[in-house]
Amino acid sequence: MRKVVAAAFLSLDGVMQAPGGPEEDPDSDFALGGWTFHHWDDVMGRAMDEAFDIPFDLLLGRKTYEIFAAHWPRVPADDPVGALFNRVTKYVVTSSTTPLAWQNSVALRGDAAQAVAELKRHNGPDLLLQGSSELIQALLAHDLIDEFRLMTFPVVLGSGKRLFGRGAIPAGLKLVSSQVSTTGVVISSYTRSGEVTTGSFALDKPT
Repeated sequence: MRKVVAAAFLSLDGVMQAPGGPEEDPDSDFALGGWTFHHWDDVMGRAMDEAFDIPFDLLLGRKTYEIFAAHWPRVPADDPVGALFNRVTKYVVTSSTTPLAWQNSVALRGDAAQAVAELKRHNGPDLLLQGSSELIQALLAHDLIDEFRLMTFPVVLGSGKRLFGRGAIPAGLKLVSSQVSTTGVVISSYTRSGEVTTGSFALDKPT
């Protein structure tokens, strides 16, 4: 069974909208696009390289697909991430009938959760979910994400699309790796660990 791995850049208040640039996703008049730009360092670069060393196919919502398709085919041929993203299979959850022009792209139409659940049942590499905030919400609501790879930046954005929306199912998580960049970005990975466990620090009532 294939795993779905959600990778996201987050602010401290959980926003994941438009990390790469002002024009990336201005929905709802979001004005802080590009908030990750000044935090990149070698530690983050090495973490990204290690993540991409593990075999994967990309799993994308249509908006993120269009952003990627406008960028990665245009990078120099010796760009390692570009070469990798151009080569792997891109599964795109979309309701549009417009053809997917980027090489090795496969449309997943109909109900997003059902389509991804069916894809998970087949053999193959991990399904790496990049960005795609609307798709993430659909998969969280159906408990279809197995691992989170997060880079949490030392900024508060106040508003914007968040990783965990109202439809997320409560779940326990296990921290499997973490490190901190020289710019204060917390790089962490979590896997599912069952249900949320609760307890109480309240003192017994006096008799």
